[in-house]
Amino acid sequence: MLLAAVLLIAAAPTETINFDKAEAGKPPSGWTATQTGTGQARWAVVQDDTAPSKPNVLKQSGQATYPVCLKVDSSLKDGFVEVKFKAISGKEDQAGGVVWRARDANNYYVARANALENNVTIYHTINGRRTEKKRASVKVASNQWHTLRVDFQANHFGVSFNGQKALEWDDETFKDAGFKPCIELIALHPPFPESFHEIGER
Repeated sequence: MLLAAVLLIAAAPTETINFDKAEAGKPPSGWTATQTGTGQARWAVVQDDTAPSKPNVLKQSGQATYPVCLKVDSSLKDGFVEVKFKAISGKEDQAGGVVWRARDANNYYVARANALENNVTIYHTINGRRTEKKRASVKVASNQWHTLRVDFQANHFGVSFNGQKALEWDDETFKDAGFKPCIELIALHPPFPESFHEIGER
């Protein structure tokens, strides 16, 4: 699976982050390349000519329960995150998404879009255990770029897919931005390669 990300966070002026100047062949500086659960995630910046803005993407090619890549210098309690992604392959799952209010690699909220299941789902992960909270049926085509966005304010979260509202949910498990970044790119269910392109914050 190939994913590209544009991450936007509302609470301050918008910042867009991409990997175009990052050194190829390794995780980008300022990010913690890790996973939730077992296995071994492999995150690296690579060139991809299909990226929304060229040349680079962040690719996950290892095998782990839930590979995650955390931006270490971000902390946001209320705002939004947005990611652009493209699902390429995968027999078990073809899904990518964003995490917010992450405390660490085992505690966070995550919303993801799945091209095999054609849905958008929101979860919380507590002590490494992921629990589905709500899902919506949405067509998620493979080999096409999509945009997934989560707006979060206090205990209310809204998830949009390609500019259309997909679902809303209220929860108070993680109330604070946390000491780890509240922004995270996540690629679910390898062993499928995933790539993220650019992230924006606000």
